[in-house]
Amino acid sequence: MNKEEIIARINGFLVEEFEVDNDDIEPDANLKDTLGLDSLDYVDLVVSIEANFGVKLVEVDFVGIDSFQSFYDLIENKLKAKTA
Repeated sequence: MNKEEIIARINGFLVEEFEVDNDDIEPDANLKDTLGLDSLDYVDLVVSIEANFGVKLVEVDFVGIDSFQSFYDLIENKLKAKTA
């Protein structure tokens, strides 16, 4: 799966499951603020990532994740590690 496919899949489920407007999803936008995430939403996000990509995220994975771009990079790196 290439980076564009990862981004498209992430954006797709964010729009569907988190009801965020696709126009609000920009690489440099703040992930937490744009999605309006609280602690329960992070659990939902982790479950969605696992369901869509087959990778597990833990709390420490979110340290330093503030933008959509850093989130995309995290998922891409997790997928690379899974297939390595």
